[in-house]
Amino acid sequence: MKSMGVVGGGQMGSGIAQLGIVHGIDVWLIDSDPNALARASKSISSNIQRLVSKGLLSQAAGSSALGRLRCTKSLEELHSADIIIEAIAEYEDAKRKLFLELDEIAKSSAILASNTSSISITRLASVTGRPLQVIGMHFMNPPPIMKLVEVIRGADTSDETFNATKALAERFGKTVVCSQDYSGFIVNRILMPMINEAFFTLYTGVATKEDIDTGMKLGTNHPMGPLELADFIGLDVCLSIMKVLHAGLGDSKYAPCPLLVQYVDAGRLGRKRGIGVYEYRKVPEPVKPSPRL
Repeated sequence: MKSMGVVGGGQMGSGIAQLGIVHGIDVWLIDSDPNALARASKSISSNIQRLVSKGLLSQAAGSSALGRLRCTKSLEELHSADIIIEAIAEYEDAKRKLFLELDEIAKSSAILASNTSSISITRLASVTGRPLQVIGMHFMNPPPIMKLVEVIRGADTSDETFNATKALAERFGKTVVCSQDYSGFIVNRILMPMINEAFFTLYTGVATKEDIDTGMKLGTNHPMGPLELADFIGLDVCLSIMKVLHAGLGDSKYAPCPLLVQYVDAGRLGRKRGIGVYEYRKVPEPVKPSPRL
């Protein structure tokens, strides 16, 4: 693959775009919000310079990588991309609408991939005229650092599409696991119920948030506690995935915890909002009174 489109300029989209340019692929990064594109470009540039400063990338390679990145608001720029990876918000209606548009714009041989963490690839493929070339390519957050890519085949995904997508992930230095197209796939089918249960543990007063996270970190050797991790992922994303699991698998054990729902309703979405289960906003230091003369 020589050219790649990434739709969505958030943390996931910018991270995937960074992987592409570092590994020799021309990348078009698309977002309708110019501020999101500016933040993404700045973040990618900063990350590339950090790799150069650490000796993980030569100055020439870093400059060459940045020269392969193009940021734009126009989906039409993706007409020649070999693969287009969707990395927008985790809402099925929005993704289906985007896939319908991409199907009309992309060249006939292009693969359409979704970075969805839970939504049916088969349903996304159904709105296109190329279901053989639609696949799930779920990167973990943050994409440049995390070693795993979860590849999900829809009902009609071809072997050629699967092999090309797997090869691209391996070109990025990732380990690939393959999931069938069931709600939540592998990682979130296991992870999100654990996070949801941590919310129930907090909700029912079993323990404080600090003790829940410390217990899981030290008792099971997890690098982050489940409530800390939920804040990092975004509580709105966690809630969305739990709703997909609950609807798709039809089991009451996947019902979202009322406390998780309440936090999202209150706008407590985690690190990105400065408050979730934990508070991340800096509290201003009190002004010391001037000494009287």
